[in-house]
Amino acid sequence: MNTPKKVVIVGGGFAGLELINGLSSSSKYEIILVDLNNYNFFPPLIYQVSTGFMEPSAISYPYRKILRTKDNVRFRLGSLEQVVPSENKIILNNGALSYDILVIATGTESNFFGNKNIEENSLPMKTISDALSLRNVIFKRLDRATRYNNTEQRKKLLTFVIAGAGPTGVELSGVFAEMRSNILRKDYPELNDEDLGEIYLIDGQDSVLAAMSKKSQSYTHQKLNQLGVKIKLNTLVKDFHNETVYLSDNTEIQTENLIWAAGISAKTFEGFNPNSYGSGKRLKTNAFNLVEGYDNIYALGDSALVFGDDNYPKGHPQLAQPALQQAKNLATNLKLGISNWKPFKYKDKGSLAIIGRNKAVLDGPNQSIFLKGFPAWFIWIFVHIMGLVNFKNKFKTFYNWIGYYIYKDQYFRMIIEPKQRKNKE
Repeated sequence: MNTPKKVVIVGGGFAGLELINGLSSSSKYEIILVDLNNYNFFPPLIYQVSTGFMEPSAISYPYRKILRTKDNVRFRLGSLEQVVPSENKIILNNGALSYDILVIATGTESNFFGNKNIEENSLPMKTISDALSLRNVIFKRLDRATRYNNTEQRKKLLTFVIAGAGPTGVELSGVFAEMRSNILRKDYPELNDEDLGEIYLIDGQDSVLAAMSKKSQSYTHQKLNQLGVKIKLNTLVKDFHNETVYLSDNTEIQTENLIWAAGISAKTFEGFNPNSYGSGKRLKTNAFNLVEGYDNIYALGDSALVFGDDNYPKGHPQLAQPALQQAKNLATNLKLGISNWKPFKYKDKGSLAIIGRNKAVLDGPNQSIFLKGFPAWFIWIFVHIMGLVNFKNKFKTFYNWIGYYIYKDQYFRMIIEPKQRKNKE
């Protein structure tokens, strides 16, 4: 009998789990999933955790429970520190693992473009930890504002600057605006309307949702304006210190709150040839997701810069669908003989972005269809519920959204900060 090959997958996001689903029934492979968290989470909804619209467990689920029915899959909690291709092994923060096939699917991290002040003082939005930290900051500053009598001090605490007008920035702007209208006036009677500050959405490009259609951009811009969001385009955040956001148009915004959704880059690891990395620090691969310069290392999703797809010469968008489709294609190829492998071709299934209650935009494949308002919002709800990992998550999320739709309120505005203890791992 042939000995199964050991496949080590680093990263349990969209691509990692989809690859596991494709290979888990194959006797040809033994799989080890490595992740620095012991849970999978759904990044498109992380902003709802940060604003108290959802509890973390609604968008996350433990890997070991996800994998318990997959006999050829094991989980390893750990953080990748180094790749040693010459020895077919990886070094983790808690040991080493050998592999026959290595798959890098580690996603992205925030890119602060080398600005240390922004990196140290802004609030990123990439992980569950980031979301909980942001939630704590928001509601602690709201309570602090109630203790001040000075309107200027209150405004600094309650003005929010969001850098980056992609889907995350738009969604955050909309939810903050709705919180200001529907919740803050009820929960914080100590605050007057003039105390509530402003919501700014800043982007260096000339439109919001730059990757979507002109119709989506125009509708989104209009609805955000109606919600009271101040949009500044063709403008960059240059610096953030002394409770001041400095912009490239030489204006300044007095605030303690800069939320960073302006840039991402793939994660990099020691041991790879520097020439293997391309734009956005993504690993350059051929059309089969094989990393250039290696014969048994693959990259998927946000980690991969795939060449060979004529419609995307600069790489695929760093979204869920390319990651899922790449993983599915690689799983199919790994189960076939090498002569039957099929190159990856991305099929655009369209784009969605939510602005607020009853307000969203949808672009069909290749921007062939445009929907706005309630129909787009309803489809956004359905797509995101179906993208969650199991029925419990789907039910919780649907219940939360129905509650907000009816009552215009959310229920998870708790400040929860774990007590710091000495690490006894």
